[in-house]
Amino acid sequence: MKKALLLFVFSLLLNPVSAQRCGIENKAFQSGEFLAYDLYFNWKFVWMKVGTASMSTVESTYKGQKAWRASLVTRTSSKMDNLFMMRDTLLSYCSKDLSPLYFRKGAREGKRYYVDELWYSYPKQNCHLRMHRIKNSGEHQWKDAEYKDCIYDMMSVFLRARNFNAASLKKGENIPLPISDAKQLWNSWLKYRGKETFKADGTNEKFRCLVFSFMEREKGKNKNKEIIRFYITDDQNHIPVRLDMFLNFGSAKAFLRTYKGVRSPMTSKLK
Repeated sequence: MKKALLLFVFSLLLNPVSAQRCGIENKAFQSGEFLAYDLYFNWKFVWMKVGTASMSTVESTYKGQKAWRASLVTRTSSKMDNLFMMRDTLLSYCSKDLSPLYFRKGAREGKRYYVDELWYSYPKQNCHLRMHRIKNSGEHQWKDAEYKDCIYDMMSVFLRARNFNAASLKKGENIPLPISDAKQLWNSWLKYRGKETFKADGTNEKFRCLVFSFMEREKGKNKNKEIIRFYITDDQNHIPVRLDMFLNFGSAKAFLRTYKGVRSPMTSKLK
């Protein structure tokens, strides 16, 4: 459930090999943007609200350089805590051209708590990751990896994906999507499914949306699995307004409740 809830949207155009080419011009968001969501879970064929999620993005600095600071917080309600407590906080710093610099995830899932950290550097035009995990037992694990392709985490990939150009995409097209946590690199990709209209329950607004699926190759199996299907506004903002999550023990959904501080007019909104 956590993996799907946190993967709100994903990146395109991931072939570049230099630090500069790992970046992309930001045209989608501005400092002070805030997005809030309601989370629902299908429990014995009944949809019930289980919690909330919110994301904020502001201008900041990282090791003396100007940067974007993005944070995502997910919380289950007190009623849901009796079944499965979720208290997750994700933090990401990216350069002004959205090249990843640092990522941290602190996650309490049930009785389990762990921390993931990633530090990015770009030696010899490669992407180097310094990975750190604090396990529930308190054990610290460190790992280094270096790739020729650009690598992203669950947060930096969101910021980059907000700035893609979907005009040239064809329905059914697949886009490679390398995402890492502190344990491994995921064999995953994005599939474009075309356009649909979505009515948001929280805002009672209709949006023209682009629809994508995040796909993953199951470890040790020659089988592809859809992890999440998401709907983003078909305008310059590319805000996720709906997410359908396919979990091992059921299904979940996230719906946009409120948004403020968006950079461009919401031209995808239908009257």
